[in-house]
Amino acid sequence: MRIHVNHATTYSYDPPANGAIQTLRLTPRNHDGQYVVAWRIDVSEGCQLRAHQDAFGNLTHTFALDGPISELRVLVEGEVETQDTAGVIRGISERFPPSLFLRSTDLTLPDTELAAFAESAGKGEGDRIARLHALMEAIGEAMEFDADPTHASTTAAAAFKQKRGVCQDFAHVFTACARHIGVPARYVTGYLVGDGAVAEQRAGHQAGHAWSEAYVDGLGWVGFDPVLSQCPTDAYVRLAVGLDYLGAAPVRGNRYGGGDEHLTVALKVDQSSRQVQG
Repeated sequence: MRIHVNHATTYSYDPPANGAIQTLRLTPRNHDGQYVVAWRIDVSEGCQLRAHQDAFGNLTHTFALDGPISELRVLVEGEVETQDTAGVIRGISERFPPSLFLRSTDLTLPDTELAAFAESAGKGEGDRIARLHALMEAIGEAMEFDADPTHASTTAAAAFKQKRGVCQDFAHVFTACARHIGVPARYVTGYLVGDGAVAEQRAGHQAGHAWSEAYVDGLGWVGFDPVLSQCPTDAYVRLAVGLDYLGAAPVRGNRYGGGDEHLTVALKVDQSSRQVQG
């Protein structure tokens, strides 16, 4: 599938901010099943993007802007060719052993309730991949997708207690549960082409998305999307990975001074045969 992405984020400040620093993890990498045909990032005039790779190998851009800043814009546009690999990720040089992703974070530390759920979900399954599929389906049944965003600092335990959340919360719950039963797991951000009523209702039609990857001996890293109870298909574009949302956030930064901040996001992710100039 050829996927076209157009993602515009605009921050406005009243009164103007004195300055801002942003880190962008908005550039996909090539790997088996994903080839970047063209990709560009445009930011407000006066910003100079500095490209590097972060600790996890994510393609990252940073910039700093001096004020006064009334409006800050970040535009991402590109085209990616994808193939369905049944969620298996290959063709990427991993910087860390899988055991690193057994480490819990503040956002993925399970409480007693979530730990008990993790131990019971798929307990009778014969192998790791079957148990992870059972865990993914159990989370989808236990939690309700809610399009109203939760706070970025909402923990897996808090989201599970509420039995609701956005894709970020589902991914944190799966990651926390997998780690608790001894399976390395990590948080993933990306894009998803909406496909049918279920995707539109539960994942947000043509929306930015988040899911998890777990390590399975003999297969390597495998994606699991508990929002849709499926492994990622060719409708997914994979951007970045981390121990949790904070390590893989598409846009993260700080602004200095100024008044109220207003955020506007315009996102379109669709199947396309158009060529994008990059």
